[in-house]
Parts: sequence; C-alpha cells; structure tokens
Amino acid sequence: MASDVGAAPKIQVESISKSFTVEGRKQIVLDSIELTVEEGEFVSIIGPSGCGKSTLLNIVAGLDAPDSGKVAVEGNREASRLGRIGYMQQKDLLMPWRTVLDNTILGLELHGMPKRDARRRALELTEVFGLKGFESEYPYALSGGMRQRAAFLRTMLMDQDVILLDEPFGALDALTRVQMQEWLLRLWDSLRKTIILITHDMDEAILLSDRVYVLTPRPGRITMILDVDLPRPRSYAQVTEPHFARLKSQLQEPLRVKSL
Repeated sequence: MASDVGAAPKIQVESISKSFTVEGRKQIVLDSIELTVEEGEFVSIIGPSGCGKSTLLNIVAGLDAPDSGKVAVEGNREASRLGRIGYMQQKDLLMPWRTVLDNTILGLELHGMPKRDARRRALELTEVFGLKGFESEYPYALSGGMRQRAAFLRTMLMDQDVILLDEPFGALDALTRVQMQEWLLRLWDSLRKTIILITHDMDEAILLSDRVYVLTPRPGRITMILDVDLPRPRSYAQVTEPHFARLKSQLQEPLRVKSL
C-alpha cells in the first residue's frame, strides 16, 4: 500500500549496524541495513538462522540500540519508540494462571486501564480473533493456534499502528500454520496495520507480504528486495499458481547461493 505523496515512510531503517562482544571478541550481527515500510504495508524479513533478524526487530521496537544508524517513525528519528510499537514474539508467553480473556488484557492493565474497561474492550474483539466462547479457558486447554490468536489479540489491543511479528507461527504444525496464515491475511485486510514479519518460510513470506527483504548469513546485510505483486485479497490456494512459483524461485536464489 503506497503512502500519501510526500509523506515520510511509516518506518525507515537507515544504515543500521550492530555488534555484540562474545567471549571478548566483537561479532558484527547487522551491517548497514536499509529498510523502508510504508503506511499499511506488510513487509517480511527472511534469512538464515543467526543473521540478526530478531536483533533488527529489537532495534525497531526500541528495545535495543544500534551501534550506528537510525530508525525513523514517520520521519522522526529522535522520538522514543519503546511502547509505541506492538511486538509479538515467537512464544505466546501466556500466563498459565490467567484466563484467555485476562491474558489478552495484560498490556492494557499494565498501562493503567481498569480491568473492567479492559475486559469490555477485549470482549468486543474475541469473535474477530476466533476466541469467542474461549474467554474463560486457561492456556493449557488451548491448541497452539488458539494460543497464538490470544497473543495476537493481546498485542493488537494496545492499538499501535506498527506491529512486529517474530516468527509467530514457527512452533505450529504445518496444517495449523496454514490456517493461521489465512487468518492473518483476513485480519490484516480488515485492520490494515503496518506489519513487519520475521519468518524462515518462503511461502509464508510471499503469501503475506507486499515486499520481502532477504538477509545474508551473519553479518546480516540486505542481499535482495522482492516486490510481491500477487493480487489481494489472497488465499493459500495461490501457492500453486505459476506466478507464485516464479516469485519463490527468485527468493530462493540468494538463499541458495549463500547456503552453499
């Protein structure tokens, strides 16, 4: 989705580099990363394990600072991003002693909203998130997909414009993963949040995204930017289409070369 003419990108990552010291040795994790996400876009980042994808999301979220470079939100490079950007990690992190409903409102409670008001707000969205009738259940009674939906709702209730997703479906079985991908497509179509997704799954990246950034092995550098021109609305049936196969072949090329 293109932004208004002249408007600054929703998220602009400018020459981000990051290193860590491990056992006395400096290891460069990210090297001069440039990334642009417009208002309402769905962008994915794909690359081999250890290439710095999660570190990049931590920097975008404001949880970590780069060694050099900047992250701008709507052109503002100085404002704090901590707490302004939604961040859902791979593990659902549901608290086993809280019901589904009370897990979803945790962020609102931490921000000072009274529990009664938070519950009312969450209940308005349980049907949209496929949780209707499960509000009083505890996490142990839920399937992996249901737990992820609860974690999504907890993230979305904070109502941030930008949502970061760090392999949210990575621990799910193949069938549940496909179901969750189609559910996320429908959710994004209705809410049109700006989303940045980390994934190892090429089909997932192509199916969900407007654009895919490919990182090299550590140190992570952008080696390819793939524009996904599949028509929307999308469904998993598109993965069998010839054009999808051509996009996947393009995406595989830098990953194949770097893995030799």
